[in-house]
Amino acid sequence: MKRLATAAVAMFALSSASAFAAPSTWSVDPEHSSAQFAVKHLGLSTVRGEMGKVGGTLTYDEKDVTKSKVTATVDATAINTREPKRDTHLKSDAFFDVEKYPTITFTSTKVVKVSKNKLKVTGDLTMRDKTKSVVLDVDFPGEQVTAYGDTHLGATATTKINRQDFGVSWNTTVDTGGLLVGDDVNITIDMDFIKAKDAPAATPAASMAAPAPSPKPAVKSK
Repeated sequence: MKRLATAAVAMFALSSASAFAAPSTWSVDPEHSSAQFAVKHLGLSTVRGEMGKVGGTLTYDEKDVTKSKVTATVDATAINTREPKRDTHLKSDAFFDVEKYPTITFTSTKVVKVSKNKLKVTGDLTMRDKTKSVVLDVDFPGEQVTAYGDTHLGATATTKINRQDFGVSWNTTVDTGGLLVGDDVNITIDMDFIKAKDAPAATPAASMAAPAPSPKPAVKSK
């Protein structure tokens, strides 16, 4: 019996350690997350805009951040550059074609730790049904717990893409021979993740409960 008890304690300790080391699940807080872009106009000034709500999930491995995974979804239908006519043009099939492709997605494929709070995250970016591999430079400041007991984790990701790679190809030349809209687009995504709450403790299995007493046989009357 002593050996059996020792083995049971060891198994419990191993399972507890395994549970402690398991990656945690986080979801994007859309109220505190955003996606912005910047592109050159006439090669001179910079036009900045913002997409709609950001969603997504993070599987965070505290023991080894390089094993973490992230997905993000951006609403392209709510694009806003503070100029309604330009926004309508950007939503049309000349640019994002939001009626056919309302979202832009990113799915990580590789995470590299650069320093304590900096990562390089490689992943598949899909826009207008075209997918290309891109690398995000990520600032990863850490976690904070709110007065409500929620654990938040912040990240700011930046990258540069060529819009032509994703079929966002409309342009026109100006009198001097230059292009109206630049091809290089700088992207910044600010993300606030909230840690999923721990599941409530499981109730004891029925098989572990005390067995119900067997019904007494009926007494036949003579």
